[in-house]
Amino acid sequence: MSSPVYDIALRHGRLLQPSGSSAIVDIAITGGRIVAITPQLNQAARLELELKGQLVSPPFVESHIHLDSALTVGEPRWNQSGTLFEGIEIWRDRKQDLTLEDVKQRAIATLKQQAMQGVLFVRTHADVSEKNLIALKGLLEVRDQVKDWITVQVVAFPQDGVYGSPQNAALLEEALKLGADVVGGIPHYELTREDGVQSVHHIFDLAQRYDRLIDIHCDEIDDDQSRFLEVVAACAIRADMGMRVTASHTTAFGSYNNAYAFKLMGFLQRTCLNFIANPLINITLQGRTDTYPKRRGVTRVKELWQLGQNVSLGHDCIQDPWYSLGTGNMLDVANMAVHVCQMTGTAEIDACYRMVTWNGANTLHIQDQYGIEVGKPANLIVLDAESPYDAIRRRAAVRYVISQGKLLASTEPGVSQWKGE
Repeated sequence: MSSPVYDIALRHGRLLQPSGSSAIVDIAITGGRIVAITPQLNQAARLELELKGQLVSPPFVESHIHLDSALTVGEPRWNQSGTLFEGIEIWRDRKQDLTLEDVKQRAIATLKQQAMQGVLFVRTHADVSEKNLIALKGLLEVRDQVKDWITVQVVAFPQDGVYGSPQNAALLEEALKLGADVVGGIPHYELTREDGVQSVHHIFDLAQRYDRLIDIHCDEIDDDQSRFLEVVAACAIRADMGMRVTASHTTAFGSYNNAYAFKLMGFLQRTCLNFIANPLINITLQGRTDTYPKRRGVTRVKELWQLGQNVSLGHDCIQDPWYSLGTGNMLDVANMAVHVCQMTGTAEIDACYRMVTWNGANTLHIQDQYGIEVGKPANLIVLDAESPYDAIRRRAAVRYVISQGKLLASTEPGVSQWKGE
């Protein structure tokens, strides 16, 4: 071969397409962008990676996480009941001691853990119910500090409700002025249903005034009378901004009677709303007050997907007051979705993989910078797998992580040897 022409050449990789098909190709990267995808590259590169048919995929997208609370499990105490509401009380105590360095150190440590496992796009919520906005300010600094290797969106999230305290509405707007990318909310945790409805209208007003996306913690409760999703849908229809709006959790959707649920799904088809399920957390926190039968606590993922709604998946929590486990591996999330959402058909398993890749990019509204195409930023991962099914089944190792045209991380999968006769 001639002298190096490209920065990086990936040879004989199995490139995964959005349709689910794949083909063996070579990929060339120069100047931070993909410059060639071809059956065979004839020029050399400064870094040559022989993939031997391993799966080449767009990076994983973490649609929903709380980096401000990550890695605080047991501080100041353990969540013994395992409920959402005890977690909120524990976090209310813990956040009184937040400092910028505390938030930044834990957030960056978590982001590195995620990036090592192929996550290069993250939407994180920042609690803005604390008067000094420490969590928000810390995560905004982190967003700018890590932008050369991972893309972070920050949601201004009023954990205690927009109207839970007299200053919370002003704090939410101040968060947008400081640079938060997305407006958040939690209508089911407002003091009254009327406050919850008013909070949704207020969120849409802020989003339009400040030109922001919306991501609302919506109906994250087992109460079948928690019906703020219909309010979100109505506001999205009237404002004609459904693709910019996300309803996270919506776990009460799994408890609605079918007559109401089917009516609601008809309205949802008019909205293009994004939905985020967090199966690891939803299956853990929900159904805690049930004896048996015990609810799964996850929204109607399969039915929303069948309707054509954009559904993505998130961790929600990594070692915090709500969830003591978690590693940042999105294949764990997809694997749990396959099980708890009963999506075991081949098309359904492929859909769960899309929910942690392309669908997540749709949720974050980053389609223009996402995907493996000539001319796009070179953000991609190589998995020790042959297909999405294989990757989810084995939670396959991410062999290489390429971020903005640079090799960010590499992993050597463990090798097991049979010693029996």
